[in-house]
Amino acid sequence: MSRERIKKGVLPPAQETQEKLEKIVDDGNYYGAQQMYKTFTARYVSAERYDEALDILQSGACTQLKNGQITCGSELAVMFVETLVKGKYPYNEDNLDRVRSIYKKFPQISVPQHLQHLEDDDDMQQLSHALGAAKTRVEGCSSFLKAAIRWSAESGAPRSGSPEIHAMLAEYIYSESPDLDMAKVSFHSVRGNDANKFASILVNFTGKCYPGEDDLAIARAVLMYLSLGNLRDANYLMDEIKNQLESKNLEFPHSDLTQFIIYLLRTLERDAFPLFRMLRQKFKSSLEREPAFDELLDVIAEKFYGVQRRNPLQGMFGDIFKMMGSEGL
Repeated sequence: MSRERIKKGVLPPAQETQEKLEKIVDDGNYYGAQQMYKTFTARYVSAERYDEALDILQSGACTQLKNGQITCGSELAVMFVETLVKGKYPYNEDNLDRVRSIYKKFPQISVPQHLQHLEDDDDMQQLSHALGAAKTRVEGCSSFLKAAIRWSAESGAPRSGSPEIHAMLAEYIYSESPDLDMAKVSFHSVRGNDANKFASILVNFTGKCYPGEDDLAIARAVLMYLSLGNLRDANYLMDEIKNQLESKNLEFPHSDLTQFIIYLLRTLERDAFPLFRMLRQKFKSSLEREPAFDELLDVIAEKFYGVQRRNPLQGMFGDIFKMMGSEGL
């Protein structure tokens, strides 16, 4: 690639640029390559040659991630989505595949949730490094996929964003987070397109969580489905969790909370708001185990029975909704 051509403002073909930058990455000059990726794509975008900018950014993100450069790869991945927005690219299968191809380059190296048998300082240092690396991976991948969800919602996907991308984010948060937040996993899973996979995640979680977290996770998942008015998948999720647990010879976590969920699913099949209110009162102490449940049930009452909430999007769950809405979380 000649300096003269660049100086005159004549942009080389994208393939030529990709090959040059990939060689710089392969030589180990990750930072230098990163600055060049950003400089070159800015020129292509300025010239409104969005297709070529996207090709370079996709290649750059995948190349940096393949070489373990998570921060650099994540930055280019987010720039890829920003270019989709600038170029007004629609949400379709081809562009979804491009997002998916970048996502698959993010490393998946699971970190143990409950840590034991740390024998010396070296073990602690290795663990600290592993946890820091996992946090970087999750933050980088989340930033990329949240941006992709926002783009998809504005470009032809359902209003809440692409179900496929939600499912990717739920999967990555669950498998990679050193500090697992099942509320985030559930938020994206119920907006995803794979209730069967979500059931598998919950069954896996029940086998490794602390006592008392299993029924909370199941109840939260069902209530989040119902808060979207999705009774079908809420019922399917409960049935599939029971089926998968039974196939593994494991017990379903019976508690007052899961009993409430079973009664609630039956109640929502018919026009029975007085029974809905009675259930909330009867199981009040169980529902108080997680403050967000009360807000979720207010949303469910509005969805299924038309009961107007006094303070829409207020309270703890409302704050979560606003945060997730503003950040694509």
